[in-house]
Amino acid sequence: MARIDKLKEEIGWLKIIFAISIATDISLIAWLIQSYGKVRLLLSILGSLVAFLIVFAIVWINKIAYRKIDELEDL
Repeated sequence: MARIDKLKEEIGWLKIIFAISIATDISLIAWLIQSYGKVRLLLSILGSLVAFLIVFAIVWINKIAYRKIDELEDL
């Protein structure tokens, strides 16, 4: 497999992971908003922490994808 094809496949997988992460984060934030005051405080804190971690994962995936795109541009 040529290097350019490999990079395109990696970018494709990163797009999928990126989209799933965003959908998961939006769903979790929506749940946190809807269940505000209805669930235990510990569950709300844990949900907020996970949402925060997913945001960092989204930023990290985005940086990796842009590095791959720049690498693809150099070929």
